[in-house]
Amino acid sequence: MSSLTRLLFSELFNGPRTIDGPSIDYLDVEKLKLIAKKYHRKHRGRSMYIRECDAGSCNGCELEIHAVNGPIYDLERFGIRFASSPRHVDVLLVTGPVSSNMTEALQRTYAAIPSPKWVLAMGDCAINGGCFNSNYAVLGGVHHILPVDLTIIGCPPTPIKLLSSLLTLLKVMS
Repeated sequence: MSSLTRLLFSELFNGPRTIDGPSIDYLDVEKLKLIAKKYHRKHRGRSMYIRECDAGSCNGCELEIHAVNGPIYDLERFGIRFASSPRHVDVLLVTGPVSSNMTEALQRTYAAIPSPKWVLAMGDCAINGGCFNSNYAVLGGVHHILPVDLTIIGCPPTPIKLLSSLLTLLKVMS
């Protein structure tokens, strides 16, 4: 038997090689759910829609956004959803430092969102440029281009931080 065939059979019979995910405190998630129901349903009466805009990030924040949208955290059970059109959203979630070639796209996206609208800067790069701040193509944080209502600190912020920040925004919106 060739070495390739042995490797194939050993991989088939040993199962996948995966690592365990992060440990999750489900009590924290349930507390956030109760807060969301209390503020959101009472004062808004409909779902909050978010438009995510990558202004030049390393995609670390996007991985956390995918995690919060996944089956473990399940963002939609809180009444919060992502939408692709800025004309249908309440919140603009910006990740990454604002690069010079993304400035106009970011401003157009902000202008297309109907009022009232809120801007969230997610991650250290969106807040102050992060490790990319000294680059010639980076203008810095989002606050140089748009008015920021809420910042989410971290590199990248955890899904729990993102959820609690969105719930804080719900309190402000109501």
